[in-house]
Amino acid sequence: MTNSFRTSTLLCRPLVAAALALAASAPFAQTQLKDPWVRATVAQQKATGMFAQITSATGGRLVEARSPVAGVVEIHEMAIDGNVMKMRAIPGLDLPAGKTVELKPGGYHVMLMDLKRPLNEGDTVPVTLVVEGRDGKRETIDVQAPVRPLGAAMPPAHGKH
Repeated sequence: MTNSFRTSTLLCRPLVAAALALAASAPFAQTQLKDPWVRATVAQQKATGMFAQITSATGGRLVEARSPVAGVVEIHEMAIDGNVMKMRAIPGLDLPAGKTVELKPGGYHVMLMDLKRPLNEGDTVPVTLVVEGRDGKRETIDVQAPVRPLGAAMPPAHGKH
């Protein structure tokens, strides 16, 4: 080994260590969102839903949602009670570690109410989701959800065609 090679190797070690330390300390998303979308509205409609699949690596709880296109944004549950479909706001939605939770029509979803304008197919709606981890720390997820037509349903899951 030559002296210049040994010297350059010794000089690079601190730089590599610093880069690795910086990468390790950089925040990474604990929660992943897949296929977010918002259902289009008609002219006088003042409410719609946002849907997606959410996966939290370490587990947590969806505790808040907001959007500049709506006066009120809530986490909702839709369920059948007897023969009646009921929708209600819930304070949060548990996200078990490593499991995907679906926000979908007829189930859990984010409700956008008191809309400030109609939402048309092809528009994009900004939505912010707040997930609280088991440690109490909050993660903010900014979403740009495309608007799909009124009759849109969730895309089929891979392998479930």
